[in-house]
Amino acid sequence: MEHFDVLVVGAGISGIGAGYYLQSRCPKRTYAIFEAREAMGGTWDLFRYPGIRSDSDMYTLGFSFRPWKEAKAIADGPAILNYLHETAEAYGIDKHIRYGRKVKRAAWDSATSRWTVDYEQGPERTPQRVTCNFLHMCAGYYNYAAGYRPAFPGEETFKGQIIHPQQWPEKLDYAGKRVVVIGSGATAVTLVPEMAKTAAHVTMLQRSPTYVVSRPAEDSFANTLRELVPSKLAYAIVRWRNVLGQLYIFNLMRKNPAKAKTGLIDMVRAQLGPDYDVATHFTPKYNPWDQRLCLVPDADLFEAIKSGKASVATELIDTFEPDGIRLKRGHKLRADIIVTATGLDMQLMSGLEVIVDGARIDLPKTFSYKGMMFSGVPNLAATFGYTNASWTLKADLTAEYVCRLLNHMEKGGFTECRPINNDPGLEAAPWLDFSSGYVQRALNRLPQQGSKAPWKVYQNYALDLMAFRYGKLDDGVMRFSRPAPAFESTTPARAAAVETIAA
Repeated sequence: MEHFDVLVVGAGISGIGAGYYLQSRCPKRTYAIFEAREAMGGTWDLFRYPGIRSDSDMYTLGFSFRPWKEAKAIADGPAILNYLHETAEAYGIDKHIRYGRKVKRAAWDSATSRWTVDYEQGPERTPQRVTCNFLHMCAGYYNYAAGYRPAFPGEETFKGQIIHPQQWPEKLDYAGKRVVVIGSGATAVTLVPEMAKTAAHVTMLQRSPTYVVSRPAEDSFANTLRELVPSKLAYAIVRWRNVLGQLYIFNLMRKNPAKAKTGLIDMVRAQLGPDYDVATHFTPKYNPWDQRLCLVPDADLFEAIKSGKASVATELIDTFEPDGIRLKRGHKLRADIIVTATGLDMQLMSGLEVIVDGARIDLPKTFSYKGMMFSGVPNLAATFGYTNASWTLKADLTAEYVCRLLNHMEKGGFTECRPINNDPGLEAAPWLDFSSGYVQRALNRLPQQGSKAPWKVYQNYALDLMAFRYGKLDDGVMRFSRPAPAFESTTPARAAAVETIAA
């Protein structure tokens, strides 16, 4: 049976970053990256809808070790995918990727300090098995097979096409057609201005508004700085400027949400003019950063609305009809194509089944350690990015921390690291304090966070940087050990003990 010191699952941003850190900081460790699909890139290869782009700047979404050199700071999907391919090839990470391997189950044996990982290979889904000493899950946060898609009354009567952005048809022709995009999140505000370029008209149909912020697609400071100093130095300076700026603005908005809300709405009003009904279409009921803000580069959404090529309808759906959508108040939106930009189906670790010494781990009953490991589960880390900043910032820190753990274990002769909740007063809270629908729908499938460190998820890069890069590894919570006689066999009593620890 094939064996690796570290098995990374997922060949997107997180997996490629994990590969870089493993080979640069743990060069003696063998590793492989298993990718369920037939291509690297994760999100940036999966999503192919018009205008696909990041809503984070590439100086923070990019890797800390690989400068972003393109002019646009808010980059489109193909540019990001190209960046990932170039990075993987430049560092030889691509040679470690095994495609068409869907990981299904991982079983830990304390007697051998190994995971036995079951996966399906290829289109035939042939069952296969591999072992590893450490499992690093980099499979993202949503179900790649399908997005969230609510059922709408009467949708079977609609004569046109109904499309979810996660399964975008390769050659969809929407030129000269009437399009309704259901949703108001990042996908919707990306699709509307892009489709409006050739469609007859595009309507963004939303139940309730989202905060939308305009920002230049190009960072003039960064582009100028790159001409004056070496690219790596310029990249580092801009990256830290953006990190600190985002932290400052986020904390400012959290401390004074009413003032922040007024400022955000005023910016929209300045874009659309005094006669536009901003109160109805761009004034959310929640506070800023209760959900992620939507970014529109160069005000493209607002420009599409002002040109008359796009519009916003804020109302509930009554029913689909053969030629469009009837709204609750009786108004009808005619459509040839309906796009259901209704969100993602959030999924932790790609639905992996986790077994520890014969006992199935109920992950929602575990506590999240530093937002990356789980109480009672040894030698397993899962990458999950920030909700208020770029995903890659947390992914980089997680990959670095995994390497710190591995090197500490090698130096001390340990084969197992396991976070243990030994605090009876630790209070549980939802893992993510976010009101977005895709998060709320999944809370019962996610682990819990605790009321204090290291179980609390801070969503703060500066705090995490200090804790992950310089914090004490042997912190009284993380237990390091070697195989012991008590772990040489799995017994009902041992299984029950593991289950108690995890809960």
